[in-house]
Amino acid sequence: MIEMIGEWLLSNKIELLGAILGILYIFFSIRQNILTWPTGLLTSVLYVIVFFQAKFYADMGLQVYYVFISIYGWYFWVRGRKPKDKPQVPVRVTNRKLQVILFGSSVVLYLIILYILLNYTDSDVPYMDTLTTALSIVATWMLAKKYIGHWLVWIFVDAVSAGLYIYKELWPTVILFAIYTVMAVLGYIEWKKDMELQPNEK
Repeated sequence: MIEMIGEWLLSNKIELLGAILGILYIFFSIRQNILTWPTGLLTSVLYVIVFFQAKFYADMGLQVYYVFISIYGWYFWVRGRKPKDKPQVPVRVTNRKLQVILFGSSVVLYLIILYILLNYTDSDVPYMDTLTTALSIVATWMLAKKYIGHWLVWIFVDAVSAGLYIYKELWPTVILFAIYTVMAVLGYIEWKKDMELQPNEK
């Protein structure tokens, strides 16, 4: 039994390390800690490998995007403070115009990614893979800009993703995304509390 567990851990070491770093990433983002971004970057690099092997091509491409958005988010959280003497970028809400833009962007991304998966890959879950990928791209941009609504998007995306990973039997990742779902709820609560302490910084 111990030998079987050891073999399983060894064969899934990349996924396990990615899951551990992923939990740290969410913890840091809830705390609005700058370590969110280097941790997220390392997590994404590992999951490029995991999702390629599982044929989750949209999710693999998403992780590549995460690498670049992590660099951007890292820069913005350090340099985007207004005024510059603020300890960090304040939590904000999206206005109606931005909500429409984000919704439209999600639809366009969905259609583009779905077309690619249907015509150029052997993905066996193209529609749901595309849905979670398109929404994740938008939600991560919102995180980089510190819009509180990104947590609501993540609650949906993480719950759906957990179901997809059950189908693919990526068990460490299933656990990770179940934890993500709970932590996204906690993240929304914590960011809302912080935002209410700064009513003029929405």
